[in-house]
Amino acid sequence: MLEVTNLVAGYGTVPVLRGVSLAANPGEILLIGGENGAGKSTLLRAIAGFNKPDSGTVVLDGKPITGIAPETAAQMGLRLVLDGHRVFPELSVFDNLRMGAAARRGDRAGFERAVEEIYTIFPILKEKHRRFARDLSGGQQQMLALGQAFIARPKVLLCDEPSMGLAQALLPTILAFLRKWAETGTAVVVVEQHLAVTAPYADRAMIIERGQVKLSCRADELEARLAGEPVVEAT
Repeated sequence: MLEVTNLVAGYGTVPVLRGVSLAANPGEILLIGGENGAGKSTLLRAIAGFNKPDSGTVVLDGKPITGIAPETAAQMGLRLVLDGHRVFPELSVFDNLRMGAAARRGDRAGFERAVEEIYTIFPILKEKHRRFARDLSGGQQQMLALGQAFIARPKVLLCDEPSMGLAQALLPTILAFLRKWAETGTAVVVVEQHLAVTAPYADRAMIIERGQVKLSCRADELEARLAGEPVVEAT
């Protein structure tokens, strides 16, 4: 569903990514880890069109999207949820979810079903559906940002640091939601530093170091690979 080949990108004359390649398949979660400054967020922003790559290719569902505008990428089925709970603070919870419906205009019944599903998974959002988004906690705003993306029903979801500013007790709820979402056929790419917590929900993992892929493996191999231990291949 998503294929990235030899992506090189940065900020002005400062290089960050140095030839990163990855693939994300429908129905799976790809976990991307690495230290701060390794290039993880730059990678997602370059894929989504917020940073124009210097070279390399990005292909979404068989169509090249390298360097296209973010709104065009969104219309083609790619959604980026940025870190830091990026919601519309002066809009209500419900109106924030309606903003996610811009990609599926004319499907009112589908929108209403999706909203009810979000309210079932995150009941606190239903409880506060008429409250301004600015009045929500950081964790609730993260739920809302993910809900807004869910409403759009993208083919590929890019999720940058869902644990940012989140009480750690809430992270499994967020990850379980992403796991369930992936199983509907969406390709999900998650950048996260809390690898031990996130890996059990993922299918594959890769580690980026200094703008390059240092390690790529099954998610259930990640802990052993990082520790340099021998890995028993799955049968």
